[in-house]
Amino acid sequence: LTSPGPVLFRQRRVGLDGRQFNLLKFRSMRLAPLDGFRFVPSEGLAPGGIEGVDRCTTVGRWLRRSCLDELPQLINVLRGEMSLVGPRPERPEFVELFGAAIAGYSDRHRVKSGITGWAQVHGLRGQTSLADRIEFDNAYIRNWSLGLDFKILFLTVAAIAADAGGGGLSISSPPPAATFGTASEAS
Repeated sequence: LTSPGPVLFRQRRVGLDGRQFNLLKFRSMRLAPLDGFRFVPSEGLAPGGIEGVDRCTTVGRWLRRSCLDELPQLINVLRGEMSLVGPRPERPEFVELFGAAIAGYSDRHRVKSGITGWAQVHGLRGQTSLADRIEFDNAYIRNWSLGLDFKILFLTVAAIAADAGGGGLSISSPPPAATFGTASEAS
């Protein structure tokens, strides 16, 4: 709305069984210059958030902060490409990089990717610890239950509501994996 370009942003992502799909978001940034810039995440950190120069528009910053930029992913859910809850999908180039270098990374492709997940409700959004994200995503997969999905959805709504009140978007800091425990403890 505040800069030229399409309303929807499409980006290739990898989901269930390694299949690629176009993830949809409301565009929140000015279009990137065609200068060949290629983002490389810092050692041990996941990609995401602002990569390189901050190109967020005024409306885009609000959309990101409120998580409303993610709403078009409901179309991905209706198409069967994603679920409401699950590990966040990653770009193909990072899947290739992390899958070859990090044990357990590719386990995330055993389930559908989600709009929100166990890692996200524990503050692991944007450029945060990749090892912690993998640990939380794999704990979610090992301990999956319908109750856990409902808990994650509840925590996501609570985090968004807290952020709207200025309380920040994370419910809590990531605890050590040992505190996750069994499926009965998770739900």
